[in-house]
Amino acid sequence: MGSTSAQTNEGLGRRDLIKRSAAIGLISVPSMGFLSACASGDGSGNEKVEKGTKSDKNPLGVNESAPFDFVLFDGGFGQDYAKAAVKLYEKNYPKAKVKFTPTQKIATTLQPRFNGGTPPDLIDNSGAEQMDMGVLVGQKQLADLTPLLDAPSIDDPSKKVRDTLRPGIVEMGQFDGQPCWVLNYAYTVYGVWYSQKLLDSLEAKYPETWDEMIEVCGKAKKKGIAPWTYAGKYPYYLPFSLYPMIGKVGGREVLDAIDNLEPKAWEHPAVKSCLEAYYELVKKGFILEGTPGLDHIQSQTAWTEGKALFLPNGSWVENEAAKTMPADFNLAVSAPTGLDASDKMPFGTIWAAGGEPFIVPAKAANAEGGMEQLRIMLSEASSKSFTESVKSLTALNGGTDGVKMTPGLASGVAALKKAGENVVNPRLQDWYVTLQKDQIGGAGLGEMMAGRATPTETIKKIQKFADDAAKDSSIKHYKHQ
Repeated sequence: MGSTSAQTNEGLGRRDLIKRSAAIGLISVPSMGFLSACASGDGSGNEKVEKGTKSDKNPLGVNESAPFDFVLFDGGFGQDYAKAAVKLYEKNYPKAKVKFTPTQKIATTLQPRFNGGTPPDLIDNSGAEQMDMGVLVGQKQLADLTPLLDAPSIDDPSKKVRDTLRPGIVEMGQFDGQPCWVLNYAYTVYGVWYSQKLLDSLEAKYPETWDEMIEVCGKAKKKGIAPWTYAGKYPYYLPFSLYPMIGKVGGREVLDAIDNLEPKAWEHPAVKSCLEAYYELVKKGFILEGTPGLDHIQSQTAWTEGKALFLPNGSWVENEAAKTMPADFNLAVSAPTGLDASDKMPFGTIWAAGGEPFIVPAKAANAEGGMEQLRIMLSEASSKSFTESVKSLTALNGGTDGVKMTPGLASGVAALKKAGENVVNPRLQDWYVTLQKDQIGGAGLGEMMAGRATPTETIKKIQKFADDAAKDSSIKHYKHQ
């Protein structure tokens, strides 16, 4: 696996998703104001390559000798899976010269290229310097991926690529229900992660109601184990378990109202109940001491060392924390604990969604090449290679036959099966990066979980952030269709 920013300590690269996987606190990335300069009117910019001839083997009409330029975010998933997919591209198009650039500094690397109208053909737009997808779409910087979705899949040409994808992948790439602009390659299960071995040693089961949660936390604390820790420096990790809990307690419509920036969305009783539940963890001393000062790697390490029981995170954690995770840790994930029997959705309701967003720029010289590389990555062989090497699912619905399941991966698959239709997918982190990460995460939930603000104060503060974003005409607004 390639060096992750977590190992080099330079951008603290995160999965993503999410989704979106980022540590924006360290690097202040401009809100892509540079994109307004993208429509370079001086005639400079990429020359579009001539299209190739479409055939059964080449359904997108890739120019077989055209150069292909691919920039990958080098984070928790490393580079190996992408390098393997590039080799397949080179095998299919031996005359093509492929330029492959892994980096943790996506915006820094690509800002000058977007400005000059010479972006690469394919980008894995993730990590701390992720470019704001809402802005990219709003400024018409991305190519419509419909040709890829309508192309025959590599494994079964009688099926279109779109028919081989997991639920929600196409919708996640849409903005305002419009064509698909983004293809999220990874499929992330978010929730509460723990060592099954440690939970068993407490003679406890994973708690389904909040009373049970408090009981399990009390047992852990008595044994000298902190019940919870999280990425205190990047508190936008907290929603990975808090948002689906809100959905479970109040129903999907509460999460939709939050995504839609509706007035008073954060004042819903379900939101208040869930924030009060989390605040109870603070008040009862159930958070590992010093957590507000820990980054994601430090909190994960304390957790793998058995200092804390529960950790809100995404399924990339199995790969990212592998170095410090004991062989008998028996990693498991569960959907969030609810409040009680009055919750609107059943226990098992979980957040799962596409992560690791790939984009083809509108001004790419070889857009067909970018889409073809994605088509290759969505084959069973590439999907298996990814899942085996990074212990995470892909957007391909399947691709796990014959794959040796690690404990966390098997637990994630089981959690998805248990959830069935009860999968929620909050969109704030796709639509409004700054609001989600810095404001709701840092200034809002982070302050509350550090014990510096009450749930009531936090709700008031976050609602104002959401209202301000809703009124800000410089922000492109999106809504659930």
